[in-house]
Amino acid sequence: MNGIQGCPHIAALVGLGDLASGPLRKFQEVVAWEARRAQQAKTVGATVTRKKVSIPFCSTCKVPLPRPFVCLHCSYAGCWRKSQHIFCADVTTGSIFCSECKDFVYHARLDELYRAAVVTEEEKQTRFQVAKKPRERFQSWVPTAHDVVALENAATIPCQRRRGLLNLGQTCFMNVVLQCFIHNPLLRNYFLGDKHNNRQCKIEEDCTCCEMDKLFAEIYLDEPTAFGPVTFLVTTWRKSTELAGYQQQDAHEFFISTLNSIHSSSRGSTNISCNCIVHSTFAGQLQSDVVCERCGNETSTVDPMLDISLELRGKPGEVVAGENTLTTCLKRYTQPEKLGPQQYSCSKCGKSGQVKSGRMSHLPNSPLISFQRFEHKGDKSVSRKIDTRVRFPAILNMAPFTTHVMKNAEKENTNGYPGPITMYEYDLFAVINHEGQINNGHYTNYARYEDEWYRFDDDKVTAASLGSVIASPAYMCFYVKRHLDYKPYTTPSYVLKRENEVAREKEIEREKELSSIKELEDALLATV
Repeated sequence: MNGIQGCPHIAALVGLGDLASGPLRKFQEVVAWEARRAQQAKTVGATVTRKKVSIPFCSTCKVPLPRPFVCLHCSYAGCWRKSQHIFCADVTTGSIFCSECKDFVYHARLDELYRAAVVTEEEKQTRFQVAKKPRERFQSWVPTAHDVVALENAATIPCQRRRGLLNLGQTCFMNVVLQCFIHNPLLRNYFLGDKHNNRQCKIEEDCTCCEMDKLFAEIYLDEPTAFGPVTFLVTTWRKSTELAGYQQQDAHEFFISTLNSIHSSSRGSTNISCNCIVHSTFAGQLQSDVVCERCGNETSTVDPMLDISLELRGKPGEVVAGENTLTTCLKRYTQPEKLGPQQYSCSKCGKSGQVKSGRMSHLPNSPLISFQRFEHKGDKSVSRKIDTRVRFPAILNMAPFTTHVMKNAEKENTNGYPGPITMYEYDLFAVINHEGQINNGHYTNYARYEDEWYRFDDDKVTAASLGSVIASPAYMCFYVKRHLDYKPYTTPSYVLKRENEVAREKEIEREKELSSIKELEDALLATV
């Protein structure tokens, strides 16, 4: 890195720091214009009645510009073949071209201005279900004096860890789920952010949140050897007796059981409208609509969900072309189905013949999508595994399966879904695979940190590629939202719980103080 130098021209421009006028102000304006144009062009559910988005033309060649270059010194926009000015910007990517250096140049300050301009435009166009509440404005974190002191005294830890987990006796089902927890950015930020401290927890034993806190602390230690999650396994055995013992268990069953245990031991957890770490990360809502074909009566119910379980088609070992992609499985999951006469009768006319359809009214921030690979018949005496291959994407768009878009698809002249399409895009970050047969199989998983993929086989960790991940026989796929939407002015439940505990402790101390004063007064009166 000693021989690398930045562009002196862009450094001099940024050094002036004039954001109210000049090239830097022009840079923010053109980036904001492109962000608005891109969001209008990508609006979900667009129809023919939507306003057409204008395409810029070159000022010299008069040809359309899919990637317009704009001069930062004047109003010229074009191919940037010849110009008398120094800087121009590719408004699509925010890249800056310096005509003196004859190359694209980079500066961290311009990168910050680009992200700020894009986020500001997204905030203006994003609407939420909270009535009369706009999207919460993004604010860069600025450390306070207290934060500076805390950071100076804090021990430095690595920003990422790839540490294997020891197999404690057919516990590969547990190891793969824990690795997916470790690589989940929402869970990682929660537990590494000291939202639950096992040293301050008031639950005396069998606290799964404490075990998660210990797990993250162990994984992020500067230790090259694999870690054995013994206490996590023991806590699981105590809280979920059906998972106790050294026999092979189902990874999906362990996942659901662990989520329930984390929820029950989270601070401020509730049974209704809970926003603990489990529900704020994995929970979504599925709306079921039943329409009577005779009288047209429609009834709707909304049910919570912690995962999306999709049915596979095909026989063991059979590849069904076009049938088992993640998108087609989601379409079958949400498509209307006709109910039998014994399943449902209309509450209005009392007749049978209803059509039921499921739609997602609330998308989870980090959905788990599992495939029903294990089929049990009767009393589970006859079981088989479906080895049919499933194709799944690295980037998933969930907007077509939401309530608003599916209802608008049935109408004409519909408008797009509120907010930009990026609010409904998900990135794949972990995959769990089951290799072998139903009774003697083995679990492995892939996990991603930024753009790097790794394969975890208990204590063995090896580098992997996205191609090998996509080609793997997926059993469970973990996705996370590209852009998180926040409920403005909503205080997390763990914060409310902590505030109530502090207020209660102050009240107890006050009662003790009043009691001591009363005892002292009584003692003085007794001596008189």
